[in-house]
Amino acid sequence: MNQPFRGVFPYLVSPIDGAGNVMDDVLTVLVDHLIHSGVHGLTPLGSTGEFAYLNRQQRRRIVEIVIKSSQGRVPVVAGVAATSTPDAVAQARDYEQAGADGILAIMEAYFPVAQAGVLDYFTKIAEAVSCPVVLYTNPNFQRSDLTIDAIERLADVPNISYLKDASTNTGRLLSIMNRVGERISIFSASSHIPLCVMMIGGVGWMAGPACLIPTESVELYNLALARKWDDAVRLQRRLWRINQVFARYSLAACIKAGLEMQGFKVGDPLPPQVSLDQEARREIRKALLSVGALNEPIV
Repeated sequence: MNQPFRGVFPYLVSPIDGAGNVMDDVLTVLVDHLIHSGVHGLTPLGSTGEFAYLNRQQRRRIVEIVIKSSQGRVPVVAGVAATSTPDAVAQARDYEQAGADGILAIMEAYFPVAQAGVLDYFTKIAEAVSCPVVLYTNPNFQRSDLTIDAIERLADVPNISYLKDASTNTGRLLSIMNRVGERISIFSASSHIPLCVMMIGGVGWMAGPACLIPTESVELYNLALARKWDDAVRLQRRLWRINQVFARYSLAACIKAGLEMQGFKVGDPLPPQVSLDQEARREIRKALLSVGALNEPIV
């Protein structure tokens, strides 16, 4: 696909059964549901996809199933994450060859990495593929994150075209936009208020909760595009209830529990993560009901 990436890109969960097999049918149904709900793209192997707990074969299979199921209807931006540069490069090449329309580049780190190493990591990924690359920055969780200076230098790499920012720091985001806004388009994360990011120049958001509230997320995006700010603010405030609950628990566990409530048998969070207790599940159910994403009584 040559179309620019814009709009709502759900971070897909990774449905894995007890034997470690990808549940192809479940993932296929979820992909079809999200596309029919109007999402603009799909991102397997993001944070909600529990990439850190998957082996290479599982990751590859998930990307294959999402690409096959999407049937070219929306772009697929596959997550690439590794602690070593050669591993990340190999993943990026593999996923592009499988048919991914873009790469979401994530840096894992055990030891801190100097900026020269960070720059080399992302540059090598971009040079290994011809498709667009989305940088992922999250200072709250990444040991060696992208500084604003590093982002500015990476903006010179031709196919590094997007940034997904999860810093929760609007001032930092404005600084990034002021430096590279003509070269890199910005996606929000769910931890931001996506509407605010759209108001200051963002092009959409890549977020796990969009798996649970795809229709509402698309509605919010469309309201922002139409500059119907009053309506958009009301919807954003209502949807924020979802994020408030998820901030208290493991994100992947929350998304998987919510999808199970909606009828998608995506399975448990991957170990060493643990499933949510009944109190947490009641909170998630209540939040989904409050935004119209679940049509059943609270139990």
